[in-house]
Amino acid sequence: MANAATEEQPTSMRTVVLASSAGTAFEWYDFFVFGTLASVIGKNFFAELGDTAGVLAALGLFGAGFFFRPLGALIFGRIGDKAGRKGAFLITVILMGAATFAIGLLPTYAMAGPLAPLLLILMRIIQGTALGGEYGGAAIYVAEHSTPGKRGARTGWIQTSAAFGLFGALVVILAARTILGEEAFVAWGWRIPFLVSVGLLGVSIWMRLKLSESPSFQKLKDAGEQSKHPFREAFGQWKTLKLVLLALVAVMFAQGAVWYTAFFYLPVFLERFLKVEPKTVNELVMVAVAVSAPLYVFFGWLSDKVGRKWVLWFGMTLALVAFFPGFHLMAKYANPALSEAEQRMPVNVIADPASCHLQFDPVGKAVFTSSCDIAKSALANAGVSYVNEAGAPGVPARVDVGSAEVISVEGEGLDKAALKAAKTDFETRLKAALVTAGYPAKAEAGRMDIAALFGVMMIFVVAATALYGPQASALVELFPTRVRYTALSLPYHVGTGWVGGFVPFTAFAIVTATGNIYAGLWYPFVFTLISVVVTFFLWPETRGRSLDD
Repeated sequence: MANAATEEQPTSMRTVVLASSAGTAFEWYDFFVFGTLASVIGKNFFAELGDTAGVLAALGLFGAGFFFRPLGALIFGRIGDKAGRKGAFLITVILMGAATFAIGLLPTYAMAGPLAPLLLILMRIIQGTALGGEYGGAAIYVAEHSTPGKRGARTGWIQTSAAFGLFGALVVILAARTILGEEAFVAWGWRIPFLVSVGLLGVSIWMRLKLSESPSFQKLKDAGEQSKHPFREAFGQWKTLKLVLLALVAVMFAQGAVWYTAFFYLPVFLERFLKVEPKTVNELVMVAVAVSAPLYVFFGWLSDKVGRKWVLWFGMTLALVAFFPGFHLMAKYANPALSEAEQRMPVNVIADPASCHLQFDPVGKAVFTSSCDIAKSALANAGVSYVNEAGAPGVPARVDVGSAEVISVEGEGLDKAALKAAKTDFETRLKAALVTAGYPAKAEAGRMDIAALFGVMMIFVVAATALYGPQASALVELFPTRVRYTALSLPYHVGTGWVGGFVPFTAFAIVTATGNIYAGLWYPFVFTLISVVVTFFLWPETRGRSLDD
């Protein structure tokens, strides 16, 4: 059966799509559980770092899982191009499920000390490596079974599996939080979403064992023409390497920036900076994810009709123009009291520049104890924007909230107990000044415009789905069959792993450094801008290409 077969068995095709999508959804579920629980993970595994640093470390560890995805792309891409698509992504789902289940059994920092975050890091590495081999295999497997005229819509189901995975993660987390209560959930209930994944693992393995090899690869194998050296053919020959680089810069830069801003940084922004209740954030994101599911298939179908290029370009361009105005509008609708306070009573940090450090520490080893660092950390944790002003050398940092002056504390040289007491004293005085100035401790439910807030969120959902829906078919059609798994997987996971995976962490760190809660958006904005330009001028239209050429 050739890849571009004119006849397909409907039942067989449904099995191909269902098994590939279900396994991918399960792997995304596993990965998303960790990202959604970043704040809780920080409290249990990085308790010694404090609130803000703990969240930063957890977000950094979330990004670290993405860092290893290109490694998985190389390992499983080579297996997929030499031995076959089916075996490669059967291994990935087993590895992913085992690592996720193990996280639910890990000891916390209180139980095992520094060993706990080390074990967690190891599990994240396994997760990231496994996921690096998953997407390429599933997308290629479905595409190589599809007729050209339906390839976009059918691979759109692979894209929508991310929505199903994230939706499942949010449902389980929300249910556990609601049933147990926040205190019990933070203490031990966070383990439940990881542990229940073992059942999903069994279903995914069973479904994938039912699959046969993809027709395009089987055709190569029968002719003895499969690649013997996938790395050399994919990256050592300019005709293929230039396609790898084009895929990375034109599509994957934007994919990583737009999708992870929409579904990961946006919830962090709402919860950490706008002080929206975690339950409300989960509910909003859960509805947005549910709405996004059919949009992936729709935009994949649309690309079958009008072409891949302009659907992709529409999605990334919409996100580009919406980043800054969209997030400002979300602040206005989610926490109007905060926006009003920032206009009425701006906050300034006056500090010796030499005492201020970039609080960017993904491994959690640095301790930021200067008066400037303590002041900025407290403000970032409170979700308050501020302006930096240079102070006199050697003078402790000061926070001006309107006419009120709050002197920070110098923590260098203090032991842990004394440092904690000093920080608590400063944070108490700062909180009192902020409350007096009208800064809300949390978003007021009665003043939130939920409908308008969700409407803005949907702009980013549409942008992300328009970019992601046709992406699998566009990437599969770009590369030759012999090295398709390897050549496709690497740029995909560099873009989503290194650009996208670090969006929440990098953007959050930029905010703490600059004092501007919107400054972190420059990170996804720049990557998206590059893709918008490159796609417009260089991306070829691939709709209808034969995958056997």
